[in-house]
Amino acid sequence: MRALDRTTWTLTWRLTRAGGRTGLLATSLSVAAAAISTALLLICVAVNLGFQQRADRIDWRTPVKSAAPVAVEAVGTTFSGGTPVTVVDVAQLPGKKAPAPPGMPRFPEPGEVWVSPALADLLHRLPTDRHPVPGTVAGTLGRAAVAHPGDLVAVVGHRPTAVAVTTPRADDARRPGDTVTPTRVADFTGRRSTDGIGSGYVALAKIATILVVVPLLVLGASSARLSVSRRDQRLAALRLIGATPGRIAGMTAAEAALTGAAGALLGTIGYGLLMPATARVSVAGGSWYAADLWVGLPMLLAVLAGVVAMVVVSALVGLRQVVVGPLGVARRSKPPRMSFLRALAFVAVIVGYSLFTQEHKSDVNGPLVFFAAVFLALSVIGPWVVGVLGRIICALAQKPATLLAGRRLLDDPKSGWRTVSGLTLAGFVAGFFALFAISGVSPWGHPDTLAVAVPKSRAAVVQQDARHRLEHAGITATIGTDTDWVATGGGENSVQVTATMPGGTEQLDRARTALTSLVPGQYPVTGTDIDWSTRLFADDFSNATRVILGVTFITAIASAGITAAASVLDRRRTYGLLRLAGTPLRTLDAARRKETLLPVAVLAGGAALTGIFTAAPLTLGEGSSIETGGLVLLALCFGVGVAGLLAAGALSRPLLRSVTEQSGPRPE
Repeated sequence: MRALDRTTWTLTWRLTRAGGRTGLLATSLSVAAAAISTALLLICVAVNLGFQQRADRIDWRTPVKSAAPVAVEAVGTTFSGGTPVTVVDVAQLPGKKAPAPPGMPRFPEPGEVWVSPALADLLHRLPTDRHPVPGTVAGTLGRAAVAHPGDLVAVVGHRPTAVAVTTPRADDARRPGDTVTPTRVADFTGRRSTDGIGSGYVALAKIATILVVVPLLVLGASSARLSVSRRDQRLAALRLIGATPGRIAGMTAAEAALTGAAGALLGTIGYGLLMPATARVSVAGGSWYAADLWVGLPMLLAVLAGVVAMVVVSALVGLRQVVVGPLGVARRSKPPRMSFLRALAFVAVIVGYSLFTQEHKSDVNGPLVFFAAVFLALSVIGPWVVGVLGRIICALAQKPATLLAGRRLLDDPKSGWRTVSGLTLAGFVAGFFALFAISGVSPWGHPDTLAVAVPKSRAAVVQQDARHRLEHAGITATIGTDTDWVATGGGENSVQVTATMPGGTEQLDRARTALTSLVPGQYPVTGTDIDWSTRLFADDFSNATRVILGVTFITAIASAGITAAASVLDRRRTYGLLRLAGTPLRTLDAARRKETLLPVAVLAGGAALTGIFTAAPLTLGEGSSIETGGLVLLALCFGVGVAGLLAAGALSRPLLRSVTEQSGPRPE
């Protein structure tokens, strides 16, 4: 390709080196923006792939019935301190050779108990009368059998005639996957569960990815437009002395590719450094294996190529003015104003989103596509709003600093938008999460009452057996019956046998251990146990909210700092002329602050309202509630964001002083 021949690369390299210290600083800012985008994009991809690997490792707990079985597999869930413990009961059929379950070197013998490393550690710390799984531990399960390092799992071997693998177990629709009736299987491959909290985490991961990735894409694309004025001036001069459009485009692509590639490589190093800290974040019940967060070489190369391509394309977009009208660029003539079509496009996307979500309330993927479109539409209307705001400020300005800020916004709205785009998109994220929270309060039973379901004809016998077991364990409890819908599995005309005891979690776990196997196929449960998955998802939803807000606001503040410094370098000629004309430095600094704060007040506020509007069809539904504390969160986010924006702008103040203290504006 001639546009990228040796001459193009040589010219690009020489002009980059000839930029001096300020040119090197501008290039470094572009590299830093691309590096931040790459590192956080890789973390997003890693978390999504990590969920997939977790799911792959627990498929075996959902057995598939076979016409040629070699073993029986059943699943139950008990609890220790409110944490679920998965118990897999297996038995080898007579005359058959069953394969070893995942994470085990051989099939367990009858009476053997194999546990996950986390459960082994728990059993080591707890006294015997509080062990959630009875029996002596024969071995430790490998990583192939557990979802995450904190997963509590036990595999218990039985004879094929044992009640644990012959008594049918009733499914409970409120906690799918917790109980699986004995199933005759040919292997332990299993299948992917399509219900339960897994679907909720998939939807949450998709929303989180969109909310994090879009600001990162905007930051990555903006990295190519930093110091664009200085570069356009340089390219316009080359165009005027005879450089072909292909040569100009080639030099632009070459410079963007160099900065993008350097940023992508630095971002990869940052991703590697962040991986151990990311692995410690608990999601869906536990932290991560570091290997789960490795995206793999093909995906890594794809992300790096995507970042470089995005930077190059962003650099080439807007090059038309340099190629077609280089004289105007060289003379710094006034650029065309933003078209009103941008506002119409934004309104069209909002209306389309509203109509689509009304017709597809039960669907998630379709509204998420429109949701991403609304998010991106903010980047379309943003420069137009900045231009309109600049016109209004110029008309109403009564102070020099205000007039300077207004003129700057009016003359170059795209540059003004780049400074505040990060916080605007973060405002959208804060608005999305501000008013909504998922309730994790159980509506069933009492947290200090264990229950098992039995037919009414056996209620008296089971009560007597429960009373005897608890007395033998030295536990004072009130034995009774009720009809609360906590335990299931007693069949028609069933009743719940309950044991209520004071003493908190320790006493409850002792009673739970004593009552294990009271009714075959059932573990005693409380109402809180029934709702454990909703409670866990509610906690993770809150944590995800904080993480997403943290990432987006950190990205916004980093973006503001980088673009503020790049803007000073871009406009150093203008600043120098203003200082020579007698404008005080504090006036220039005040103009910079107003140039940032005024658009933020309008755009971030509008983005927050857009986020609230967009969240309603996705989040406000069954299991969710409006909480007033979200308003406090929204106000806090804006306070932190504005403070961070001002701090980021203040960091470039020494650079402003440096470029204005020179004897005069230097030619490029």
